[in-house]
Amino acid sequence: MSECKAANRTLTSIVDRELIITRIFHAPREFVFKAWTDPEHLPQWWGPRGFTITVREMDVRPGGVWRYVMHGPDGVDYDNKIAYLEVVRPERLVYSHGGGEEDEQFQVTVTFAEQGNQTELSMRMLFKTAAELEKVVKEYGAIEGAASTLDRLEEQLAKI
Repeated sequence: MSECKAANRTLTSIVDRELIITRIFHAPREFVFKAWTDPEHLPQWWGPRGFTITVREMDVRPGGVWRYVMHGPDGVDYDNKIAYLEVVRPERLVYSHGGGEEDEQFQVTVTFAEQGNQTELSMRMLFKTAAELEKVVKEYGAIEGAASTLDRLEEQLAKI
């Protein structure tokens, strides 16, 4: 499966078992990286519009963990666990993403590329199988959710 489309200045593509999301933010790389890694900023924008999060713990370093609960607009809570594999400030984050205590569901590489006073953010989500990726895209609206989340990040960056 290969797909490429733009939504709200967010470019997405699917290649085999990888979902790639790219967006340019009109903010310096340091600001974008901070918004992505600071437990004070993250709850302000993380997740699609209508969702909120509660940060349980956050230790942004290789071997560190970020645990949070995502609260859906329908009242359902979703436990999440991110385990950081690589942190290169302010260039790159690599982490595994699971639900609560679950093993890794997918691995994410986020890069923050400086472009003058702007930042190109690229998020690559690698799933174990193409079928798992397809399920996340079709059943959970991963592409639309990512675009909505990045819209909220852009709004948060305007406040920093």
